[in-house]
Amino acid sequence: MPLGAFKAALMGTAGVSTGDVVLLSTQTASDSSGVAFTSGIDSTYGEYIFRFYNLADHDNQLIHFQVNASGESGYNETITSTAFYARHTEDDTTGAALAYRAGVDQAQGTAYQTLSEALRADADASMSGELHLFNPASTTYVKHFIARTAMMQSSPGAWETHVAGYINTTAAITGINFKADSGTFDGTIKMWGVK
Repeated sequence: MPLGAFKAALMGTAGVSTGDVVLLSTQTASDSSGVAFTSGIDSTYGEYIFRFYNLADHDNQLIHFQVNASGESGYNETITSTAFYARHTEDDTTGAALAYRAGVDQAQGTAYQTLSEALRADADASMSGELHLFNPASTTYVKHFIARTAMMQSSPGAWETHVAGYINTTAAITGINFKADSGTFDGTIKMWGVK
């Protein structure tokens, strides 16, 4: 790839390809209750990546996602998932920890899937990371996802969360919504397509 194209891709220019990865859409939340991508998720790409850049809500809220299958509404598809975290507080009172995250997983649940822990209310606190959604246009298989986020947690401290699972439907997924568990949030979410 020419250096100019690589630099443009790093700067987030829509439609610039970095090999097989193409930036499709960017949404910036400003005191928003949710950010939804309702177009562009189809059979063009076998994988979609949603990247989070400094999502902040300043109310000790968690960030979640849910999807809509083709012809459906309400963001309430059935999810089975698992989660674990690594953490270390600033004051070293809890030290480092790596553990299964009970209460964040779902067993055939239709709730929004948690992607992060409670964000610190400080003005400089935020969450960044990414969610991979695989083959959402398939009408044969369930839809797998993996997510990894890093944040300044409310303790305060560094918190990394890993979430994986599947959306238990063979219908095509055509929309995805991100939100805080209550209130509003700020930040940027970009959708990338992977051939």
